[in-house]
Amino acid sequence: MPRSVNHAASRARRKKLLSQTRGYFGARKNVWTVAKNTYEKGLQYAYRDRKKKKSHFRALWIQRINAAARVEGLSYSQFMGKLKAANIEINRKALADLAMNHPAAFTAIVEKVK
Repeated sequence: MPRSVNHAASRARRKKLLSQTRGYFGARKNVWTVAKNTYEKGLQYAYRDRKKKKSHFRALWIQRINAAARVEGLSYSQFMGKLKAANIEINRKALADLAMNHPAAFTAIVEKVK
């Protein structure tokens, strides 16, 4: 007697994964083994990059603060050092937002620490 195989479930599993790989290039979208590997690698990248996203944004904020501080005649490190010395606790995200969208407020902070 042949073994019992649940073809409906295994086909549904493959179909679900192949629908996830739509839009991939070449065999990555329709060949089961290639698509499975590509899909799993994509999940690894997604997990890793959710963590990296935080450091990428921090780097962006630092670049924006640096650009705005240099307009005021300070480097980023000088500005952050003076902020710390003046006991002004404001995070980089907020500083970058001020530098981009409210230059007058950023200038006021710079004048306060100078």
